[in-house]
Amino acid sequence: MALLETIKLNASYGDFRALTDVSLVICDGEVLSIVGANSAGKSTLIRSISGETYINGGEILFGGKNIVGLNVHEIARLGIVQVPEGRRIFPLMTVKENLLVASALPGAKRGRVDSLQRAFELFPVLCSRTEQLGGTLSGGEQQMLAIARGLMALPKLLMLDEPSVGLAPIIVNNIFKVIEQINKGGITILLVEQNVKKSLSIASRAYVLEHGRIVMGDTGEALLRNPQVKESYLGL
Repeated sequence: MALLETIKLNASYGDFRALTDVSLVICDGEVLSIVGANSAGKSTLIRSISGETYINGGEILFGGKNIVGLNVHEIARLGIVQVPEGRRIFPLMTVKENLLVASALPGAKRGRVDSLQRAFELFPVLCSRTEQLGGTLSGGEQQMLAIARGLMALPKLLMLDEPSVGLAPIIVNNIFKVIEQINKGGITILLVEQNVKKSLSIASRAYVLEHGRIVMGDTGEALLRNPQVKESYLGL
């Protein structure tokens, strides 16, 4: 069953067309990965769904309702939550404050005690850092905080934009294990990730974006075996 669908989506920055006729489906309960080279339009896709980018054509259906034209806060209230590239935590707020501010919407606020417990179960290191300022955490800890903050909003769709950027391999492995745990807990995930091999290895399905257009789509496993993907994105 489709949770979110884009239909011939077009998005621009001024005169630059970033997305052209992008049509895709995200099914309820899956991990959908978007792979492609730098500037392919992957982050623009996430920002378009979040309401941050100018849409000049097409539709974005969430639960069957067209959300194009809604503002960022209205889209967030529907349960679409973005964990942006670069983490964007609040550096002068404590870990706990970062988490609590993400649960300000009424539904999330009512469940914040359980959400905090879940966040600390997924990222135990954050439990011992609750009073530490976000800006003093390591890069890996900041990424954990960013993901945990996204979960505090009780998302139906969690969109992760380049969660492994700048992290050591052992931290990357941990992040991907947590992403799988989150998905097994019932949250649908849209994953944009530079580590194509890891991204496809946990994906139910995936699409390949090139120059703002979808050029390929299949299961994650099938794309891992695809000769074109191997050559272009895996260096094999």
